[in-house]
Amino acid sequence: MAGITIRDMTLDDVPAVGVLEHKLFPIDAWPVQMFLDELSQPETRHYLVAEGSDGIVGYAGLMCIEPIADVQTIAVVPGYEGRGIGSTLLTHLIDEARQRGAADVLLEVRADNPRAQQLYVRFGFEQIHIRPRYYRDGVDALIMRLQLTAPHPEGHEATEAGQA
Repeated sequence: MAGITIRDMTLDDVPAVGVLEHKLFPIDAWPVQMFLDELSQPETRHYLVAEGSDGIVGYAGLMCIEPIADVQTIAVVPGYEGRGIGSTLLTHLIDEARQRGAADVLLEVRADNPRAQQLYVRFGFEQIHIRPRYYRDGVDALIMRLQLTAPHPEGHEATEAGQA
């Protein structure tokens, strides 16, 4: 990930993110106002951008309302795929979910997006449900979950990383 910086998304980033959103997700793109609305709720939201010499090349967002965190979006410009940007963004979101006390991280992924599905499986996500015809073009959404906490033998909660 040489030359790529991960940082918090700011209001100044929203126009560029909006352009990328419409290029990357032409069928299901969020309106720019949705990003503005998300950024206005820092108590339950956390958004990041990946920035390189060409500007913003990726972004991701998390909503966390205990005990559930939900990956709202994660995207990487195609020319930058395969460089670890998506993995780094996802790692940051999972870390943020842990810090905010989430027990589970949920996400929806297109059934016709095996690259994203493989990323999530590598991180320990498992498919728990299908939402038929969830996307505007009729493609199903796979609902995936990563459990951040597991019951401790004495009944206390402990994260998989062994942190109490």
